Amino acid sequence: MEIKIENLDSIRIAARQFVDSMGGGNVFAFYGKMGAGKTTFIKAVCEELGVGDVITSPTFAIVNEYLAEPSGKPVYHFDFYRIKKIEEVYDMGYEDYFYSGALCLIEWPELIEELLPADATRVTIVEQPDGSRTVSF
Repeated sequence: MEIKIENLDSIRIAARQFVDSMGGGNVFAFYGKMGAGKTTFIKAVCEELGVGDVITSPTFAIVNEYLAEPSGKPVYHFDFYRIKKIEEVYDMGYEDYFYSGALCLIEWPELIEELLPADATRVTIVEQPDGSRTVSF
């Protein structure tokens, strides 16, 4: 599937389309260059899921946990940009997150590719020459 984000004003519409198309998957790996809009799109997705917390990039914490309302289900937002060794991911207990059944939204998954579940949904965000973004999954 492909979703076009014309500009920041339309990101919530795109996030709603994404949420409506997620199906039964729970691990979503977001690929894209620096500045493509991964964090911004994930923030909009979390807002559409009902997360009321302040949504920030977990660049330094590696993972942020949010609660979707009214379901009360956890949403885990990962950013593996600063991972230097795969052992760091083992040490944080990634399996407890990825195989919990909870929603996992992952930035920079290429750095932990071999640890992604086989059924993870690969999501690519590409900035177009006109500044719009294309989200493919």
